[in-house]
Amino acid sequence: MSVDLEELRRLRRSRDRMDREYAQPLDVAALARTALMSPAHFSRRFREVYSETPYSYLMTRRIERAKALLRRGDLSVTEVCFAVGCTSLGSFSTRFTELVGESPSAYRARDHEEIAVVPPCQMMVLTRPRKGQGGTESNRI
Repeated sequence: MSVDLEELRRLRRSRDRMDREYAQPLDVAALARTALMSPAHFSRRFREVYSETPYSYLMTRRIERAKALLRRGDLSVTEVCFAVGCTSLGSFSTRFTELVGESPSAYRARDHEEIAVVPPCQMMVLTRPRKGQGGTESNRI
């Protein structure tokens, strides 16, 4: 796989947009325009460079943010689902469970005091959902 620096910058621009605008309706066509690529080429290259599809990357960001909102405990699962940009509670719950290893309701109900002392700069790394690792202790925070 060969990636020139300009193409990498454009892909990073789209990835950064997903990080910033995760709660907005984003589709491959819009992200491809940000990267100045066709949708098919963008999807192919994004997966080659980042080892996951644009959709998977976006959903991971959304679930990451959902975990933070659920830990607060003041929003329902449905409110969190819509706050992070998901439009289907069923799809949100399925993806959350797949990445985190437990349902959003179970995650919200669990005691999160064990991470109350974790510095915010380390919280993102500690709580990042990882596909294929659902249910592991590092993913259950």
